[in-house]
Amino acid sequence: MRGPHNIWRLIRTGATFERTGAMKQALEAMDAPPAIRMAARVLGWPFKWLGLKGDPNYPPLVRAITALGPAYIKFGQLMSTRPDVVGDDLANELKVLQDSLPPFSMEQARATIEKDLGAPVEDIFSEFSEPVAAASIAQVHKARLKEDGRLVAVKILRPDIERAFYKDIDAFYFSTQMIELLSPATRRLHPTAIIEHFDSVVKGELDLRIEASAADEFAANTANDEGFAVPKIIWPHSGRAVMTMEWEDGLPMNDVEAIRAAGHDMKGMAARIVQMFLHHALRDGFFHADMHQGNLKVAANGDLVALDFGIMGRLDEYTRRVYAEILIGFIRKDYRRVAEVHFEAGYVPADQDVDAFAQALRSVGEPIFGEDATQISMARLLAYLFEVTERFGMETRTELILLQRTMVVVEGVGRTLDPSLNIWDAAKPVVERYITDNLGPRAMLRDFKRTAMVLSRFGPQLPKLVENALLRSGAPMPESVKPSKANAALWFLAGGAAVSLVFLFLQ
Repeated sequence: MRGPHNIWRLIRTGATFERTGAMKQALEAMDAPPAIRMAARVLGWPFKWLGLKGDPNYPPLVRAITALGPAYIKFGQLMSTRPDVVGDDLANELKVLQDSLPPFSMEQARATIEKDLGAPVEDIFSEFSEPVAAASIAQVHKARLKEDGRLVAVKILRPDIERAFYKDIDAFYFSTQMIELLSPATRRLHPTAIIEHFDSVVKGELDLRIEASAADEFAANTANDEGFAVPKIIWPHSGRAVMTMEWEDGLPMNDVEAIRAAGHDMKGMAARIVQMFLHHALRDGFFHADMHQGNLKVAANGDLVALDFGIMGRLDEYTRRVYAEILIGFIRKDYRRVAEVHFEAGYVPADQDVDAFAQALRSVGEPIFGEDATQISMARLLAYLFEVTERFGMETRTELILLQRTMVVVEGVGRTLDPSLNIWDAAKPVVERYITDNLGPRAMLRDFKRTAMVLSRFGPQLPKLVENALLRSGAPMPESVKPSKANAALWFLAGGAAVSLVFLFLQ
C-alpha cells in the first residue's frame, strides 16, 4: 500500500493541525526554531480547509490528535508524561489521551464478546458495567464473573481498529522513506527501521491473546517484587479481541492530588517507579514499555499496580550488561568507560576517537549532576545528545527504542509525583546491584558454566566432528590418533564443566 497516495494522508495531518489551531500550540510548546515554524505554517496553511474538524470540546492539540487516529494518540500519550518538554499546561491537556477518550457503544462491546468468546455476556458475567476507561486501542468494563463472583476487568478492542492503525502506519512508512531519500544524513538514524519496530509492537497490541500472555509472564517475573502488583489473567474468558483479568482497586496515577491526600509517600513512590522499571529491564530483560499514568494505579497499601500489557520490551543478556555499564558509568561520572563501552558494543564506529567521544559525553552528563531536576530541560538535553551522536556517527539501535522511550516516560511519570526527582540518584542502587551480580567474577563463572553445559550437549557428536575436521584439513591422521583427539576434546569439555560447577558451589 505504500505509495504516493499517502501524500494525501500527510497533507491532511498538517491541515488538521492548522485547522484546529494545534500547529501553533505544538510549535510554541516544543520551542521549535523559526525556520521549522515557518516551514510548518507554509505547508499547513494552504490546505487548512482540508483538515479534520475534530471534537470542539477538546483543546486544540487533543482535538487534532484524536481526529487523526490511534497512531497519533499513542504519540500524544508519550508527550503527556513530559511536562519538562511540552510544558505543564499542555501535558495536563494531553492526559485525556491516556484513558478518557470517547468509548464505543455497549452494543458493539457485547457483540465483540459474543463473537470472540462464543457466548452472550449474560452467560459469562452476572454484572457488566458501562465503560470505565477508553483509550486509543481498547476500552475496559468492570464486571463480575457468573461462575465464582470475582470482580474482573474486561478489555475489548475497538471495532475496526486494525484497519485504522495500519492506515496511519502506512503513511508513516511513506514519510520516513521520503525523509531518507531527500536527506541521506538521516539514514544513520534508521527512521524506516524505527517504524518497522513500531509496526511489530502494534501487531502484538492488536491481539489480546499476546497481551494476556505478556501479562502472565510479567506477573510471574514480578511475583516477589515488594510494592508492585500485576492482575491475574482469567484465561477461559480471554481471546483475540477480549481479555479478562482480576479487578485491582486503586487510585489512578494521574490523580496526583488524590494520591497525596491519601497520605502516600510521593518522593518514595516516584523513585520506586524508576527503580521497578530498571529492575525489570536489567534483571528480567522483560519490562512494561508503556508505563504512562493511565497504565498505573496506587493501591490502598501503597503498591504500584501495573495495567495494560500490550507493549512490552525485551533485552537480551548482552544488551542488558552494556546498558548497565553505560548507566553506571554516567552515575559514577566515568565518561571514559562509558565511551569505551559504546565502542566495545559497536554503537560507535571504530574509526572515531574514544577520548573525543568521552569528552563529548561529559558535556552531556555533567549538567545532570549537582542540579535540582526542575532546573534541567530534558528537551535541551536530548537535543544536545542528538548532536553528539550525529557528530560521532552513531546509528539508531532499534533494540533499544522501547527501552529509551520507556525511560523518558517513566521519568516523566515520576516527576509528576516529585518534581525534584533525579533519575540518576533513583537508578544508582538498582544498577549497582545488577553490576555486582552480573559483571563480577561470580558472573564470569556462571557464564562459563552455561557455555560448558551447551557444549556438553554436543558430547556424543564430538568424536565424529573432530575426525571430520582433521580429515578436511588434509593432514595425515593415523587411525590410532583419531580417538585420542576426540577423547582429549571430551575430557577438556568435561573438566571445564566440573571446574565451573565446583567454583559455583564454593561461592
